[in-house]
Amino acid sequence: MNADDRGDGNSPGPQRSWARGNPGPGAPPRPPNPPHPPGSGARLPVGGQMPAPVSSLRTLMMVVGGLQAVMGLALVTNSTDIATSHSGVVVFVGLLIMAMGTWGILTARKFPTRHPSVRNSAIAYGRVALAFTVVLLMFLPVLILTLVWLVLAILLVVRPNRPECRAWFGEQGI
Repeated sequence: MNADDRGDGNSPGPQRSWARGNPGPGAPPRPPNPPHPPGSGARLPVGGQMPAPVSSLRTLMMVVGGLQAVMGLALVTNSTDIATSHSGVVVFVGLLIMAMGTWGILTARKFPTRHPSVRNSAIAYGRVALAFTVVLLMFLPVLILTLVWLVLAILLVVRPNRPECRAWFGEQGI
């Protein structure tokens, strides 16, 4: 496979339409700058670029998802060391945490599509991460780490509702 077949953006080869925010062949393309209500405080993205608040939310989701994936992997691989009598439960919880981390990373990777359901997924992910923090409070003896995780979870809940995020995903407001 050569560079023309990969569609790496530097060659005229085939491109993945979904990676550029285009819904695909046959469907009308999304407007470069979705409308937003006047006075909402949202600025239009310059040249179709992702605004800084949206980009920082995307980065935060990838970091939190990566941390969850690492925590889940640690539970799955060290389940016999953690709890020999309930290792099946620990493995199940580890797989659940890894799945949640994967959800966050995949949602963050779909931000360039600008589809409103991606914003809804980000909001749901933030709320589940906040509930996950309550579970962490019960089991994690290190209070500082739990408080840092709580701050990250609150940011995941609040940031998708900023005007720039609503404007990026074409939402008129909540």
